[in-house]
Amino acid sequence: MSTWGQLNFQDAASPIMSQLIFFHDHAMLIVILIMSFVFYSFFSLFMNTLMNNMLFEAQQIETIWTIFPAFILLFLAFPSLRILYLTDEIFSPLLTLKTIGHQWYWSYQYSDFTFMEFDSYMIPSENLIMNQFRLLEVDNRVILPMNTNIRILITAADVIHSWTIPSLGIKVDAIPGRLNQTNMTMLIPGIFYGQCSEICGANHSFMPISIETVNLLSFSNWLKTNYIMSL
Repeated sequence: MSTWGQLNFQDAASPIMSQLIFFHDHAMLIVILIMSFVFYSFFSLFMNTLMNNMLFEAQQIETIWTIFPAFILLFLAFPSLRILYLTDEIFSPLLTLKTIGHQWYWSYQYSDFTFMEFDSYMIPSENLIMNQFRLLEVDNRVILPMNTNIRILITAADVIHSWTIPSLGIKVDAIPGRLNQTNMTMLIPGIFYGQCSEICGANHSFMPISIETVNLLSFSNWLKTNYIMSL
């Protein structure tokens, strides 16, 4: 969960988000080194010392500033491609959740359990109770087990939406007529919030996402309770 004035990422709750934060720090270190070198070069040119100390010919300088950035790009490309592969690869999921975007709410279907299907609407501000977050709380949370590989199927019924949960490192577009998929594994129990990140209409910021992760036993009990209620 983010806090007011926070400049960093939210705390990672999934392996993918941890990798994204590590890659961000890795990339920022390279950017800082490049900026430091550029500012030093500018300062030296203004002081007229860099050109006087140059021992390279023009052709050698052009070769260096062509090859050196290429190596820097390799240090950025390989970790980026690895994370991209991990976000797209589905590793034997134990549970499948289908997410459908509507104007302006989400529908959820547990594909492995035919009786589990519900809509999730934002709770109006006047109906909130103590310790609930404005514009983030919903009437029906998605309950999922932690330490479980889960496949998420995402689509939309009307216009383009975007199912986004920052602390889990997930941002997938929900497109009508198209079925996108991703995977996630929650490492810790808790409640994770997100919002639609696509301008899907006048109320696109009022269709939040709320996921509650519990242990496997609590998830099984929740399924049993809903199965009995559906009979």
